[in-house]
Amino acid sequence: QVHLVESGGGSVQPGGSLTLSCTASDLTLDYYAIAWFRQAPGKEREGVSCIHSRFSTSGRSITYADFVKGRFTISRDESKNTVDLRKDSLKPDDQALYYCATYPLNPGWSRPPSGGYDLKGRGTQVTVSS
Repeated sequence: QVHLVESGGGSVQPGGSLTLSCTASDLTLDYYAIAWFRQAPGKEREGVSCIHSRFSTSGRSITYADFVKGRFTISRDESKNTVDLRKDSLKPDDQALYYCATYPLNPGWSRPPSGGYDLKGRGTQVTVSS
């Protein structure tokens, strides 16, 4: 059975940094578009960032939600079969459970998705507090 696993969450102070990592067993992430989204208690799930596969028609195109532009960076490491989300300048509003998910090769996104995925992990908690 294929599993997606998120890691790297933790507790940081405002302004701090974390790098989340998404990896999979028995699945090569390089053949899928990958998205990160988040959900805080009492709030709707929101898309954070997404990255296409190098095999897609759009290449390794990347999209960020406006609220993380300039602070978060998504990247792939094909050799490690991971998709990382580096988060800098964290704010209390960034506190949430972060998920990664797989999508078809050419999903046709115009902005980061928060649903409609094929496979999703269980999430990793990010806490931002002084």
